Amino acid sequence: MTAVRLAIHTADRDHARTLAGALQDLVEPTPDALTLFEEKGEDGRTAWRIDAYYTDPPEAAALGTQLAAILDAPAPRITIEDVPALNWVALSQAALPPVRAGRFTIHGSHDRARVPQGPGAILVDAGEAFGTAHHATTFGCLLAIDELTRRRRFRSVMDLGCGSGVLAIAARRALPHARIIAADIDAPSIDVARENARLNRCAATVPMLVASGLAHSTLRRRRFDLLIANILADPLISLARDISRAVVPGGHVVLSGLLVHQAAAVIAAYRAAGFHLERHMRVHEWATLVLARR
Repeated sequence: MTAVRLAIHTADRDHARTLAGALQDLVEPTPDALTLFEEKGEDGRTAWRIDAYYTDPPEAAALGTQLAAILDAPAPRITIEDVPALNWVALSQAALPPVRAGRFTIHGSHDRARVPQGPGAILVDAGEAFGTAHHATTFGCLLAIDELTRRRRFRSVMDLGCGSGVLAIAARRALPHARIIAADIDAPSIDVARENARLNRCAATVPMLVASGLAHSTLRRRRFDLLIANILADPLISLARDISRAVVPGGHVVLSGLLVHQAAAVIAAYRAAGFHLERHMRVHEWATLVLARR
């Protein structure tokens, strides 16, 4: 049995990271695993290579068309080759170094012995879920959580679209006395998030639910002074009114999963829903927004 490896080369690091992020969560089909690394060409120049692994082979031309439309740029040159059907998710994560984001250091189990353990050290093996802090949107959310929790003591926190659970776990580390809850529409992601919560010794204090948006009965009864949603631009816009009802006056939201050129539409939707913008962070071509409820 074989898998397929899709490769994209580019000379620009920021463009490579944007392409990798788009492949991971903006185009279909989603790769089973993805790596981004630096390599030297025969001429000695530095280049960047993205490898995306699929069990079912994608159509290179269709992927290129999707990427070109999303990024408003020429379609990248894509090559595809058969590779052995190994556990590419585990192999790709084993190559990921720890990431420092504010007070937090996100690392995989392969780096546990090398990372000083303390309140800021968070062990995350994303598996099939999204969220290792190597993606610019997760990184941006972690920076926002770090900054907000240094200046305010939040009491009730929601991580909407929690993926691997890393943001909910970070909130627990920063806010040991807050009530924290997390939800994701994808049941396998919740399984991964619960395991990561267990590994970080907070499973009992961070309940995690399978839920579509805020429709779960448990969530409808709750109000939050901090809500984090690292999803995509379109669902963020669709959920603006629901999120507004879920956040108390004076509360904050951290929104990400969107490209910089999508930020204006998301900001407009949340202004109309009763928020004002406090911070617009840009990490490569991805945006993270911090807004406060009026």
